Amino acid sequence: MDLDYIKRTGIAAAYEGGNVLRSYFGQKPEIRKKGAINLVTRADTESEKAIIETIRSRFPDHAILAEESGLDTGTHGSRSRNRWIIDPLDGTTNFAHELDFFSVSIAFERDGDVVIGVVLNPVNGELFSAAAGEGAFLNNHPITVSRSTSVQESLLATGFPYDLPPVFQQLQSRFSTCLQNAQGIRRLGSAALDLCYLACGRFDGFWEQDLHPWDTAAGLRIAEEAGARVTDFSNNAFSIGKDEILATNGHIHDEMITLLELEDA
Repeated sequence: MDLDYIKRTGIAAAYEGGNVLRSYFGQKPEIRKKGAINLVTRADTESEKAIIETIRSRFPDHAILAEESGLDTGTHGSRSRNRWIIDPLDGTTNFAHELDFFSVSIAFERDGDVVIGVVLNPVNGELFSAAAGEGAFLNNHPITVSRSTSVQESLLATGFPYDLPPVFQQLQSRFSTCLQNAQGIRRLGSAALDLCYLACGRFDGFWEQDLHPWDTAAGLRIAEEAGARVTDFSNNAFSIGKDEILATNGHIHDEMITLLELEDA
């Protein structure tokens, strides 16, 4: 399989989706709710449509898992070894409030392994990309994780789930502990970009729970190719099916595991 062609297809699809998002940004698009605070706009669905059309024009047999439309198994059905994982607008709440921190996130999975990741911020033009074994890039320039060796000198990032009440005490405990030990914490609203910012050294660590495969798949490949260490909160191997993720520059990982431990665990 030509991974370079796969990657170029992902990048082309990301730009198509990004063009849609830019056309709607600031125009107060129609908004509906998938949950109490979980939003979806017309920009989400139109971006997803443009992305899928681009991929389908080249790979009609591949499966596609997209946030808004779900799973399409392609012409090969359940036999397909290839799957695209798409978030057409990661950061919908930011988008709806005209905050320009959002992204298009596209990953490609072969036999269950994410081998390509593409994340585009269509507002500032930052394109993060990676292919398995080939390193990670920001606008074609190689990137790598930071060298911070302690949480005290680290800038961390996190996010909060849409369904807060069931996990509020856990979130509060972990956030408080990390805030007391870190140089600072940011909550920017796009897990895909958080992982990319980790990959290029802007953040030193990132943790979040209750995410979905389309939130983490592309960012995972980019972060790992840049040298990041990625696990769950218990230091077990991470996969995109898991609902908690800890990604760091590697140097502060063990310390972060300790900080994320809950007293009653």
